[in-house]
Amino acid sequence: MLPKELIKRIRKLEIATRKAVSDVLAGQYHSVFKGRGMAFSEVRQYQPGDEIRIIDWNVTARMNDTYVKVFTEERELTVMLLVDASASEDFGSTERAKSEIAGEIAAQIAFSAIANNDRVGLILFTDRVEKVIPPKKGRKHVLRVISDILAFRPEHRGTDLSSALDYLSQIAKRRSVTFLISDFLARDYEKALRIVGQRHDLVPVVIADPLEEKFAKLGLVLLEDPETGQQLLVDSSDSLVRGRFAEAVKKAREGRQRLFKKLELDHVELRAGEDHVKALARFFRARARRMAA
Repeated sequence: MLPKELIKRIRKLEIATRKAVSDVLAGQYHSVFKGRGMAFSEVRQYQPGDEIRIIDWNVTARMNDTYVKVFTEERELTVMLLVDASASEDFGSTERAKSEIAGEIAAQIAFSAIANNDRVGLILFTDRVEKVIPPKKGRKHVLRVISDILAFRPEHRGTDLSSALDYLSQIAKRRSVTFLISDFLARDYEKALRIVGQRHDLVPVVIADPLEEKFAKLGLVLLEDPETGQQLLVDSSDSLVRGRFAEAVKKAREGRQRLFKKLELDHVELRAGEDHVKALARFFRARARRMAA
């Protein structure tokens, strides 16, 4: 039995998300994520302008008239949500922690998917895969996915993107649309990213907090890595310290963006405090323009 407070959160999130999907996201989602291919639908009589290669010669011979094959797009997709549940996701300098934002983004994607009759699955991971929900359709299933994300309490604190990506490669036999939702505060994931990006339609979703990108002037501060527990006392009033911090953050962000570009991965950049529906909509529009080019 879910706690009443969690049920209330899930219901509130569902209402807000379904409205966003209905008003903004569902149509754009449909336009940028293609089905598995073209499936035979029926035959009809040949019309001037039809391509010769689609003539159905067997039917033509039987009917003593020319018939062509008609194909329709197989729309049904499998959407996999790979959600980072490591300790760094609990950080938040705004109203919500990164973990809450990840849950909201996952909900928006999941409801967009079922609005298009697609299946949705979930992999929650830290430095290992901790929970898996196989892909299914329907509102009831999506609500389970969302409740599991919001209620999840991981056993481990670290981050290993490669472990989640490798696991997906092992279990996903068909091509899927895969959203990797994380703050990407991790290392050594390029190879796994490349392999999954070649087999699946992989979309990295990067969640960042403003305080992680700009060191505030707060005097002496005891910093602690939430994943390792390692602590460091720094003087944040020192402009040299703040400058080095900003440079390191910039270098990591630019390196990540170069990697996505090299692997030809469309990605989403989200920051705590911004309108995530608009951010997703911008991503869908940009992807649609790229696909049309």
